[in-house]
Amino acid sequence: MGNIFDLFGDDNSQITNNQDSQNNSGKQANNTSSSTQGSNTSSSTQDNQTNGSLELHKEELDITKNKVDAGEVVLSKEIVEEQKTVEVPVMHEEVVIKRTPLNERSNASINSDETIHIPVSQEQVQVNKYTVTTEEVSASKRQVEETQQVQETLRREEANVNTTGSVDFVSDTTGFEDINNS
Repeated sequence: MGNIFDLFGDDNSQITNNQDSQNNSGKQANNTSSSTQGSNTSSSTQDNQTNGSLELHKEELDITKNKVDAGEVVLSKEIVEEQKTVEVPVMHEEVVIKRTPLNERSNASINSDETIHIPVSQEQVQVNKYTVTTEEVSASKRQVEETQQVQETLRREEANVNTTGSVDFVSDTTGFEDINNS
């Protein structure tokens, strides 16, 4: 992980680089002194330093979003049948036979060759079905953005300055805060 001042690119990065070079020279001096002292020196505690630094770390959230299937919408049709009764007026012809009694003398001979044909008609109902479009149903997707709350506990390291005896120090808190004096 790079230096935090490198992210901002301001004058503090030069100060930090100077401090790093001082720390490295101090570490080289400590390595020289520790080689003369033997293996009694602990790596976490270094005595007789002129300066030193401590790196602080913190956790940050790395949030990613994954697209998952939430379901689907299926549009389909079904056929529904219903019986419909319609009153249709129709016409038909009837033959009316009328008999009128006559009592007159006739010169006609009696024979069976004489016939009369009267055509009779009627209306007959014929039903045809045709299709009519009544409605269009469509489906489409749209993206809706909403906000979800994510809650997570993050840890960070803070520096504590403890002194023993009568040690005076000056704290340079340019951009930082919460250095404890005990």
